[in-house]
Amino acid sequence: MQPTALADAPFEFSEAPTEPELIGKYFRVLADPTRVRILEALQAEGELSVGELVECLALPQPSVSNHLACLRCCGFVGTRREHRSVYNRIADPRVSEVIALARSLLADNAEHVAACRRA
Repeated sequence: MQPTALADAPFEFSEAPTEPELIGKYFRVLADPTRVRILEALQAEGELSVGELVECLALPQPSVSNHLACLRCCGFVGTRREHRSVYNRIADPRVSEVIALARSLLADNAEHVAACRRA
């Protein structure tokens, strides 16, 4: 039997995913530079609409919306609606701590990370 495209999806897990699988998926969210830039913008500004993020990041609106959907789905970003506008914010202050810790680790390992050809 041929595997389906869904079965080949990068985030497919068994019915009871293990903690290491879930941790790996959690960090894959942060593996995309655009998503990190979105989180940094929200960290700096507090709340931003999609339009404000598009302007701030100089990226197309569909791209920003797609990355925001991923960040919301995995619990990194929350929203608040005000009339017709939706404002995005970091959902949990620990997300900012994770980014700060990553920066701290990178400060000591930037040369190694830049030279790595396996990731």
